[in-house]
Amino acid sequence: MKSQHQVILSIGSNQGNRLENIEHCLQVIHQEIGTVIKVSKLYETPAWGFESDAFCNCALVLHTFNSAHKVLTQILKMEKRLGRLRTKAQGYQSRTIDVDMIAFDSEVITTEKLQIPHPLMQNRNFVLLPVQDLNLDWKHPILQKNISELLALSPDESVCTVVQNLVNPLQNVPLEQFNYVAFEGNIGAGKTTLATKISEDFNAKTVLERFADNPFLPKFYKDQNRYAFPLEMSFLADRYQQLSDDLAQFDLFKDFLVADYHIFKSLIFAKITLAEDEYRLYRNLFDIIYREMPKPDLYIYLYQNSERLLQNIKKRGRSYEQKIPAEYLDKINSGYLDYIKSQTDLNVLIIDVSDRDFVKNQADYLFILDQIQQKIKQ
Repeated sequence: MKSQHQVILSIGSNQGNRLENIEHCLQVIHQEIGTVIKVSKLYETPAWGFESDAFCNCALVLHTFNSAHKVLTQILKMEKRLGRLRTKAQGYQSRTIDVDMIAFDSEVITTEKLQIPHPLMQNRNFVLLPVQDLNLDWKHPILQKNISELLALSPDESVCTVVQNLVNPLQNVPLEQFNYVAFEGNIGAGKTTLATKISEDFNAKTVLERFADNPFLPKFYKDQNRYAFPLEMSFLADRYQQLSDDLAQFDLFKDFLVADYHIFKSLIFAKITLAEDEYRLYRNLFDIIYREMPKPDLYIYLYQNSERLLQNIKKRGRSYEQKIPAEYLDKINSGYLDYIKSQTDLNVLIIDVSDRDFVKNQADYLFILDQIQQKIKQ
């Protein structure tokens, strides 16, 4: 599972309607490059290094799965589309929009096209003041100083004035109004990746299933009849123990919790894999446990067709999963959908992600957030 990078960008404009230029740029970054997590206030600052109209400046934090050089390429294309004309003339120039990458995680990058951290950031108040607004736990990896310390040492004497607040695009998705959100899906649907990304983007606590620790799983895929019951009992015991331990650490009335499973999945898989007499015994034990478990405020099922699931399973390369037949995945999908229909007291959202890739395509991730937003409005 890929982890997201934290990117700090600085945006400036001193031509045309500066506020509109920056607000439009923020939206395009969020829609195409990565998830905008935090946005600073808008500052007006004198032109730095040349005589010109004053700039409006801000900073933002971006989450993305892409590399630093990929982000740079995306920024340059976006700037050109938004009217930025780069010339070979020496010195600083006026521009409708200017986006600089200030930091990429805590990496130090020195190439012909990219220098990270930005080599002049510590000398520019119009960069440091907006970045300070972001309240990040970030330290300059070369100078070993945080933003406040860099500001105190900055030689820049120019006055930067706060103009107004800017809107964070994520404010339109008040996911935090739920205390407990569970993502579910078939094998290979991407629920763990999405749950982790959502928790990072919305600053939530996470509960992730410890599927890899189950010693019966590889044996089950080799001999399902023999190992089905111990596998399902082992999963049930582990899920119950983990949820009990993890949920006990949180205040479900105050904390925001995101999980990549709901314990009812145990019953869905058991119904498919167990013989009838084994399932009856399992169901009796499950019902006792299920009554004690907190129910999620929002249950999101990521539906993917079996063909796409098999592609994802092959791509992630777990050896014991490679021989899973499409028929087995079809049964699991049917089991989930039947369960969802029967749950009248569960707040359910089904999202079809069969033709979407929320890791590679920012638009697909925003589609999921939009589906959640629509559910919240209902």
